[in-house]
Amino acid sequence: MAEIQTLQDIIRYSVKTYGSQAAYRYKEQKEIVDKTYEDVGQDSMAVSRMIDSFGMAGSHIALLGPTTYAWIVSFFGITNSGSVAVPIDAQLPADAICELLNRADVEMLIYDESRADVAAMAQEKCEGLKKIVSMQAEGQNGDVLSWEQLRKEHQGEYTAEIDPEQLCTILFTSGTTGKSKGVMLSHRNLTDNAVCLDLKFPAGMVTMTLLPINHVYCLTMDIIKGLFIGVTSCINDSIMHVQKNLKLFKPEMVLLVPMVIESIYAKLKAAGNMIPKKMVAKSAFGGNLKIVCSGGAYLDPDYVDKFAEYGITILQGYGMTECSPVISTNLPWESKKGSVGKLMPNCEAKVVDEEIWVRGSSVMMGYYKMPEETAEALEDGWLKTGDLGYVDEDNFVYITGRKKNLIILANGENVSPEEMENQLSRNDLVKEILVREKDHVIEAEIFPDYDYAKKKRIHDIRAHLQQILDDYNKDAPLYKRIHSLIVRETEFDKTTAKKIKRF
Repeated sequence: MAEIQTLQDIIRYSVKTYGSQAAYRYKEQKEIVDKTYEDVGQDSMAVSRMIDSFGMAGSHIALLGPTTYAWIVSFFGITNSGSVAVPIDAQLPADAICELLNRADVEMLIYDESRADVAAMAQEKCEGLKKIVSMQAEGQNGDVLSWEQLRKEHQGEYTAEIDPEQLCTILFTSGTTGKSKGVMLSHRNLTDNAVCLDLKFPAGMVTMTLLPINHVYCLTMDIIKGLFIGVTSCINDSIMHVQKNLKLFKPEMVLLVPMVIESIYAKLKAAGNMIPKKMVAKSAFGGNLKIVCSGGAYLDPDYVDKFAEYGITILQGYGMTECSPVISTNLPWESKKGSVGKLMPNCEAKVVDEEIWVRGSSVMMGYYKMPEETAEALEDGWLKTGDLGYVDEDNFVYITGRKKNLIILANGENVSPEEMENQLSRNDLVKEILVREKDHVIEAEIFPDYDYAKKKRIHDIRAHLQQILDDYNKDAPLYKRIHSLIVRETEFDKTTAKKIKRF
């Protein structure tokens, strides 16, 4: 697919190939609305023409809000005008968002009314901001422009000269430690990641998008790849309505993060053994779900077997924002249990001091205005992933832990906390766990599953957890034993990607 090198090429190809087929399906009040591939092409061009009419082609434009049709066509309208899209996490507090807008040199903000507080604050705090556009406003209100009105006024053809190597988007990582970094991805980075691997999914396949759209996993796989392969993507309007929408839209495939997969499994299991498992799955997922793609964090491989009993295939992959994001993935016809999949065709890897380094056309341009951090992450085109692991002779990747989380004990032994956390969290009573070093010994902090304890009539939760640790310690080498336990009453603080903040 050499001719497909930019997001503009993706849109043109999808309009030409799938035309009047539904690209997006969503609820508006009680109606179900379909938007065709032609609609996506026309509406994204209208956004490009709007940007051009303001004389702002090439500028940095932020997108703020949950997944909506307006958000998606705005993203392509921005990038296909040669501008830089800056998707912002809609869960962040207003002042943190304003700080990111300033850091990314944003000149225009397109926002969802659910974050009107940000638009108001940004007018005062973001001096570089020239235009503010509301996705829902009916007409102009003070300095706030109406997206819908502008879309209607700027209908027509639009094309721009775009270099595949030019900056396309800045995505802020929701790091588990330290300050978030603005990952710079080019058109080629995103396009190659979306088109280099044929998943053999048929055009017209129904999917449902559940992940936050500002995360690159959703953006590349659900949105960009979805358009390229011709899926009908159903938009979930609220985390509260997931179950309802699964039954309404009946998707065949969804992308999920491990934490959601684990909580879904707990619900499936709670249905008991009286009803056949495939019937339980049918009632929970609308009846058509066959494939769940897992990414964003490590998933215990046992879940692959557990979901298979319900007739659902889990394909575990691995990636990071800095790699646009997919580095490897398991496929229905090519997978290995325990691995995070086979390297993507556009990606190679090597292991340096147990750390996985990757190179290929999806590796980022660098971090925006962070030269030191960029130099630290990239070496001769190789991206240091920070993940410990290995690659086997068939190019399947295995992850054992995070380099920066490695516990180095006084005796020089290296311990991967993730390895221990994954093992201990297999117990139903352990809902969330963090393993770390404290005063030269290993400590586990656990948030127990209080509902499970109640159901099983476990009164002394601490004693039960201690027993789990004692059983683990029996088989663990001396240096890997856990010496102290903290029992939490509340969940751990997490990033919006649902990873526990470690520090």
